[in-house]
Amino acid sequence: MTDALTTPDALNAAPLNSAPLLALDIGGTSMRAALIQHGQITERREARTPKPSTPDAVIAAATELAAPLAAHAAALGVACAGAVAGGSVTATAVHTFPGWIDVALAERLGTGLGLPCAALNDARAAAWGEWAAGAGRGTREFMFITVSTGVGAGLVLGGRLHLAGNGLDAELGFVSVPAAWQPGQTVPPLGQLGPLEFESSGTALGEQARRLELADTRALCDAAEEGHPEAEAAYTRSAALMAWKIADVAALLGISRVALGGSVGLRPGYLARVQASLDLFPARYQPEVVHAALSADAGLIGAALWAGQSDQQPLPNS
Repeated sequence: MTDALTTPDALNAAPLNSAPLLALDIGGTSMRAALIQHGQITERREARTPKPSTPDAVIAAATELAAPLAAHAAALGVACAGAVAGGSVTATAVHTFPGWIDVALAERLGTGLGLPCAALNDARAAAWGEWAAGAGRGTREFMFITVSTGVGAGLVLGGRLHLAGNGLDAELGFVSVPAAWQPGQTVPPLGQLGPLEFESSGTALGEQARRLELADTRALCDAAEEGHPEAEAAYTRSAALMAWKIADVAALLGISRVALGGSVGLRPGYLARVQASLDLFPARYQPEVVHAALSADAGLIGAALWAGQSDQQPLPNS
């Protein structure tokens, strides 16, 4: 018998025909709730994430936000920043989510809203949404990357969402690249390494923008696309480091398509620069690179579809 979880076309079709599903996307700035049916959002609500974002405050606010939609849903899916394993969340950005250590998020939200609940890291939820209903359809090995405030990612391998027991499933932003970039340097010193997120994210580009006396990340990207040489150097370097890591993942895991999302990743100029750098690698290490199709809704849709599966794949060692 064919396992639907390993057959992309079969799996892509199955969750889209389910009953209405409720999704929550919990971020450091805002929280969103939505009802989703047939892979489409039919109703949505949004609120600011409470400050300080302690577990009790966030869970109470998320429950209040989603409660008006819960009566119409068959299950609840939650997308949340941080390391998520077995429905529990540990913050990786403790300044944003203080006190989040092994918080039983799925259990508490499910109990509060009276629904079966599953939780995923926000980037992994977006990857699942893009694979099931967006830019990843028709693939077996797929990666979603968001380039925004940070760098996040998710992997679908052999038609299954890659999940690790410790919640660090596809942390592309934490892989090492040459660091200590300084204005005017074409090639940074190879002896110093830092996380990709510190070099290629929107936050990193914003720091370069300030050094160049530009207003922000968007201004730097706009200036680069208008021919500003120093802005171009920073923009191209971010894209080149991203292309390098994409090629690495392709060599390791055989991914055939990558979807770029996030405020920086969705820019046509960024995709073009990633592709130009990727073209320098051997053809076998060049997956197709496209823009994400679901934009900011990928996490909501992915979390809902994940929760709606009748036979969610188990976590390792569970």
